[in-house]
Amino acid sequence: MGGYILRRLLAAIPVILGITVIVFLIMSLIPGDPATAILGSYATPENVEKLNRDLGLDKPLFQQYFIWLGNMVQGDFGRSFSLNRPVLDEVLERFGATLILAGTSLVLCSILGILAGVISAARQYGAADKAITFVVLIGISIPSFFLGMMMILVFAVNLRWLPVSGMYAIYGGGDLPDLIRHLIMPATALAVVATGVIARLSRSAMLEVLRQDFIRTARAKGVRESRVVWRHALKAAMVSIIPVIGVQAGFVLSGAVYIETVFQWPGVGRMLVTAILTRDILLVQGGVVIVAACYVLFNLAVDVAQSLLDPRVKT
Repeated sequence: MGGYILRRLLAAIPVILGITVIVFLIMSLIPGDPATAILGSYATPENVEKLNRDLGLDKPLFQQYFIWLGNMVQGDFGRSFSLNRPVLDEVLERFGATLILAGTSLVLCSILGILAGVISAARQYGAADKAITFVVLIGISIPSFFLGMMMILVFAVNLRWLPVSGMYAIYGGGDLPDLIRHLIMPATALAVVATGVIARLSRSAMLEVLRQDFIRTARAKGVRESRVVWRHALKAAMVSIIPVIGVQAGFVLSGAVYIETVFQWPGVGRMLVTAILTRDILLVQGGVVIVAACYVLFNLAVDVAQSLLDPRVKT
């Protein structure tokens, strides 16, 4: 297992390097001059030239990339222009909020998706299967940001059951119940599409397992149907379901960008949107690289979990 994990870590290095190249090139293609955006009303030609020289923006593009990459490898992600603080400190401070939102959404969509898929497969072509399929198709078809806005309109504005935005109440609160109340709507909106995808693929994986010989043998021996489905079939199907959950983790992380904007959640996604609008290049690059690295590490954990269920994966 140690050798397998080491191989996967080594394979992740070129992926992360590729991400740094893509992010750097995309940010360099954004129209406008970063120095002019930073200086604002003080953007005289002399000031712009001086700031470009101080930031190294007057150097060739490839040289700027390697300077940035070399500093990042040493743990220096640069300094945010708009916030006047280290990029790494700002991202890590915001990452906790994003982790709470994305982690809750991923757990929610995993549990609900697997439950829906198993029940749908066990009741194939029955009323439960048709109802779950109908609900899942609707969930997959609704954009998360639109669902979030509709939830705000219904549950926050009209019914006044839940807070409109933020992570905690402005006055008072700050405890776990307050966090949960603020988390319900954004986590649900973010989890809906991923729940539908996991449910559909869980159903397919379960149907394939339920047709195998060892399931027929278990039934012939008189094993209870609930035990056959939830103990034997689900365990075998998890080998195919776990990679799907890993893919949906990327969707949840990327979806956090607009969900955090809709609900004013103080996470990395909202920070990136603000940084793009202010052309805070180092903050955008550092935030994207850190989030991408976390996603790569999560996929490594998914691969390890899959290999524990099915040792053939390591070969």
